Amino acid sequence: MRRSTIRLITVLATAAVTTSVVAGCSTKNQVPSIGYAVDAAVASYNGASTLGASSGAAAVFGRVLTGFFYTGPDGQQVADTDVGTAKEVPGETQTVQYRLNPDGVYSDGVKTSCDDLVLAWSARSGKFTRPGDRGPVSLFDAASTVGYDEIERIDCQPGSKDATVVFRPGKHYLPWRTLFTAAEVMPAHVVAQAVGVPNVVNALQTGDGAVIGRIADFWNSGWTVKAGALDLTKFPSSGPYRIESFSAKDGLVLVANEKWWGDAPETKRIVVWPKGTDFAAKAKENALGVVDLGAGSVADLKLDGFDEQTVASRSAEQLVLATGGVFSRVEVRRAFAQCVPRQALFDTLGKAGEPAPHGLGAGVLNAHVVQQDSLYYPAVIGGADRYRGADIPAATATLASSGTAQPTVRIGYQGPDARRAQTVSMIAETCRGAGITVVDAGSPDFTPVKLPEGAVDAVLGGTGAVPGPAGASEGVVAFAALRAGSGLDFGGFANGRYDAITDQLAGEANSTATLNLLTEAENLLWAQLPSIPLFATPRLIAFGNGMQNGIAGPTQAGTGWNMDRWVLQR
Repeated sequence: MRRSTIRLITVLATAAVTTSVVAGCSTKNQVPSIGYAVDAAVASYNGASTLGASSGAAAVFGRVLTGFFYTGPDGQQVADTDVGTAKEVPGETQTVQYRLNPDGVYSDGVKTSCDDLVLAWSARSGKFTRPGDRGPVSLFDAASTVGYDEIERIDCQPGSKDATVVFRPGKHYLPWRTLFTAAEVMPAHVVAQAVGVPNVVNALQTGDGAVIGRIADFWNSGWTVKAGALDLTKFPSSGPYRIESFSAKDGLVLVANEKWWGDAPETKRIVVWPKGTDFAAKAKENALGVVDLGAGSVADLKLDGFDEQTVASRSAEQLVLATGGVFSRVEVRRAFAQCVPRQALFDTLGKAGEPAPHGLGAGVLNAHVVQQDSLYYPAVIGGADRYRGADIPAATATLASSGTAQPTVRIGYQGPDARRAQTVSMIAETCRGAGITVVDAGSPDFTPVKLPEGAVDAVLGGTGAVPGPAGASEGVVAFAALRAGSGLDFGGFANGRYDAITDQLAGEANSTATLNLLTEAENLLWAQLPSIPLFATPRLIAFGNGMQNGIAGPTQAGTGWNMDRWVLQR
């Protein structure tokens, strides 16, 4: 059972426990609850979609929509045996046998089935397209197709608990445990009901363009989450919690799922306060039990009595640059990178209290896709030498060679965010000396899609341009976010050689070949500069008085990765 993977950490209760318990209770029937502050922007239930992934759905819905694997607190993929089992089958062609738990059932009473896996694969395979101005465009707005596009077929009888996933001949996808994971396996029966078909498996196999188009439309937008009235029939749960309600006033309320077949959640009600909440005010109201926010992002945040820590996360704080507009010429991107004060930004804003093991968060991030605690990291970062930052003479000369005079760079991020506002301010002050004007374009309604729309020239965010929790040890999202055609490729970067490298790395088991490929990838990215890495995003993670079983999760799953084990001691 999932509980067996959890290490318990106890935050000792103090005299303030009584106050915490009263404030942590719901006025509705006085059901004990825990307030969870997290800077994910709740926008979609569907964590596999571009909107869901870029807003941080995995950090909110990981214990609502479960999968065969989840991201653990160190960024690793952990099997969720409550959901089912996944096992590679020996043979020449890579094959994985998935078996869903016979007791698995959604909160609306419909059994989990292999239909859900077929839907996930179909949406993310890239095989369903429509004509576009620049070639075929996927019908499904998937965050990425990485891994799923290597699957040749899924053997599934509609309604069955078993599925056999067969990869393409000659392909071997090493990180296959990143497929069909928490917050990304959506309820196929909801889609079938919405589009009026008996099941999605047969519907997707028919080749009927109109039906597949309706399935894609619902997958793209049918699970949009907005504060206010939700049609909860569209949001059934496959985890220990289900959605009860969502409003700006009362937050996202998660309650125990009565149909959950695993260990019942220790606390029956969790109130998630997402990005856009006045976190400082909630802290003053004593409405929070767990806090997981970007360090320094909330001005005047006082967590009296909390057990606090600032940790380096798996997320890469970075500037994602457009490859059009003011940055259409690579020389302008290079000039900008030369004036960005990367070392000063790390020294002022990027340091965590204690660097993670093996160097994560120990200094400026000098790689785009290779993490600092990777054994390969020291050998692949040579391309960063030209971009130590704040080299105004070099930036001025590079800009002059581009033929672009006094460009203006608009940097967008989802606000309010005090640390990112200061980041932009420091960049603006330094780059002004090179003739580059930097404008703070952060706003509460900002989303990364404003970059391809041309409303901004750069996005300041984490891995995948996510505003809150992000990153995992496999680094799949980091690679995918720079892949041509990926939903998370907001800057429009397209490089055939980079795409080929990522394809080869996914199946490369030889360490020497891996090192060579990673070195080539990083040199290419430092030459083309689709993004500028800054530092491992520091996260403030805190547990209130009386909180037990809270374990920091500085990854895409957030500290809520084990929220069903949280206990507020009375």
